Amino acid sequence: MFIQDTLKYIIAGTLAIINLLGLYAINDLHDNSSEPPSTLVVQTTIRQLTSITPSEEPQILQADTTLPTIRFRHGDVSWLSDLAIQAGWEPEHLPNLEKIILRESGGCPNLRGGDVVDGNCNVIRVSEWNHRSDTGLLQINGINYNLKRNKWAALCLKMDICTQKPLLDPLTNLKAGKLLYDLSGWSPWDPCTWGKKWAHKCNPQYLTNE
Repeated sequence: MFIQDTLKYIIAGTLAIINLLGLYAINDLHDNSSEPPSTLVVQTTIRQLTSITPSEEPQILQADTTLPTIRFRHGDVSWLSDLAIQAGWEPEHLPNLEKIILRESGGCPNLRGGDVVDGNCNVIRVSEWNHRSDTGLLQINGINYNLKRNKWAALCLKMDICTQKPLLDPLTNLKAGKLLYDLSGWSPWDPCTWGKKWAHKCNPQYLTNE
């Protein structure tokens, strides 16, 4: 009888302890400081998402996938096809476009006239200062965007590109180049069409005749 009563007390005490531990655990869940960091991040994200209005969701929940991730290297234009087509060029333009980009910028979108770059397109010095308005992949000259130099600057009038900076973006540069091509063909990049002053730079191999 004594043993049975003792067991009852032990069991009752054990159950009481378990209940207390259970209440402690439940209360502890409400203490954010005791939760792991990953849980806090998830909870914060859920709270933020539930407060987003439908008009805001695309900006926060959808990533911008319009441009591929490109690692630009001097002499490499393996990325050109997809980006050029996105900019409006046709597949038949690509052979000439590749030649021009390799000749003009080596495939470095951040190049200004006179810049010297390393293999990763990092500008390391400036070799000359006479053509600093030449810009980007296609080395588009300031006469095409600067109204102070040319009141008919096509890029400024038709694309609202009136300064050099936007043309350092590779897609914008290719779009601007396509506009110039639509207006003048390959002549903006063909020294053979620039007159006697530039005859020394004329090399028919740079471009194919169309």
